[in-house]
Amino acid sequence: MRGTRPSPQEPLRLEIPPISQGYADAQIDDYGLVAHGRNHYPWPPGVTMTIRARFSHSEGELLGTAGFGFWNAPFGDPTVRWPALPRAVWFFYGSAPNDLPLAAEGPGRGWYAATLDAGTGRVLAVAPLAPAVVLLNRYGRFHQRFWPQIQDRLGISFAPITVDMIGWHEYRLSWRRDGCDFWVDGRSLLHTPHSPRGPLGFVCWVDNQYMIVTEYGRVRWGALNTPTTQWLEIAELTIAGK
Repeated sequence: MRGTRPSPQEPLRLEIPPISQGYADAQIDDYGLVAHGRNHYPWPPGVTMTIRARFSHSEGELLGTAGFGFWNAPFGDPTVRWPALPRAVWFFYGSAPNDLPLAAEGPGRGWYAATLDAGTGRVLAVAPLAPAVVLLNRYGRFHQRFWPQIQDRLGISFAPITVDMIGWHEYRLSWRRDGCDFWVDGRSLLHTPHSPRGPLGFVCWVDNQYMIVTEYGRVRWGALNTPTTQWLEIAELTIAGK
């Protein structure tokens, strides 16, 4: 909803006030500056993002979603009227009841590093089978055997982040054509051969929304009531390479 930059010595704060009804978002991005749509987004593979950040609340206490990294703004972009299949490489947070099919087991929520590319040829080739997959996923044996293969086609990789969100930490990701690497405070968190196709736009945000998109066919989204002010502070941000 608003961003503040008090002085060169103080961090940039993205903040949303207490919300009892409706959607609120505090965000910075660079894809809104592009006048010709997603194919002209600024960042192709071959970049490294480093950000030093902290949050107002710990994991599970922060309500809604938040994070930073690169994506294709599939559900909303001021330069493009139509949606797109999602592509992302980022540090992402989602509170309950968010549930996205990222982790191989357990709910798709929490604080984690992840990649996703739902628009590759490997995915589109099996798209006609999606209704059958949704139905069969309700059977445990099918889900255990085939869902990891579907996640691979979707370019999904996932690793939970265990550091406390309220402390200052350095988050770094390297996005290359042959894979991605994520670090927290200089320690390797995730190394994956998955790499979403570019170009993508940079985004850093905190909001009060939730989205549920499960492998069982459940789809819901909405906004959460937030009883207290929530924020994300950024002390340093660099994006290097192209």
